[in-house]
Amino acid sequence: MVRVSTGVFNFINIFPFIIGLVTVIASIYLQIHGGTVCQITLRDPLLIIGIILFVISMLAFIGSCCNNAHFLLTLYSIIMVVIIFALTGFTIFIVVVTNKGVARRISGLGFREYRLDDYSGWLQHNFVSGQNWDRIRSCLSDSNVCKTIHSEATFSGFIKQRLSSIQSGCCKPPTYCKFDYKNATYWEMPESGPVVEDSDCRTWNNNQKMLCYNCKSCRGGVLSNIRKEWRYLAITNIIVLVVIIITFNIGCTIRKRKKTLDHDHNNLTATAASA
Repeated sequence: MVRVSTGVFNFINIFPFIIGLVTVIASIYLQIHGGTVCQITLRDPLLIIGIILFVISMLAFIGSCCNNAHFLLTLYSIIMVVIIFALTGFTIFIVVVTNKGVARRISGLGFREYRLDDYSGWLQHNFVSGQNWDRIRSCLSDSNVCKTIHSEATFSGFIKQRLSSIQSGCCKPPTYCKFDYKNATYWEMPESGPVVEDSDCRTWNNNQKMLCYNCKSCRGGVLSNIRKEWRYLAITNIIVLVVIIITFNIGCTIRKRKKTLDHDHNNLTATAASA
């Protein structure tokens, strides 16, 4: 039974071992070769996650396969308990901060429009303010997110397109500005000025490096995307928690069996020596 449990335990821990190794290599690659602003911001988190996964997997392998190494499984169990509590807390936190967020459906349009104030203050403060927004804006400018829109479409064809939240918020002015459409990323302000006196209408720029990247609607679109991805992350966390709890229980079983076997072995050795 112990051998079967150990085999299952080691098989499960192969996956975090491989993921940890790949993430460490990816982080080192970014350290050596650099990359875009987006890629560089991922470098340190990748390294930390990779090292944690790698160390946990090694503790599991060594502790389950070596005799008199149940203390490694004990350390592994302690780390897993911390991870379980951390993931649970993080998942609850994700649900709370992403609870607020509404995309506005406008009749006749194939896409939605986004407002910054529709999202929680925590998301606004930590993602789209100050230097945080400067980094994200640089990522958007370096990416091809706006170039993928069909730019030669007529206006009637353009408004039927299924734009992503970032494309809708960052690649065009808000529709309430009533700008004259030339193509997907080129709009002209009426001579009389924007119909609505809104900062986004004044912020729009036809420079392809600027567009509406400084608009509040762009920040709202980014937050909508973050909200969606974090909701997916919450679901992923729940699945990971189930796997971790199963692995933790198997690890505890192996640790108890090994501790018992080591204790029996030591008693037999002591008895044989005294005889």
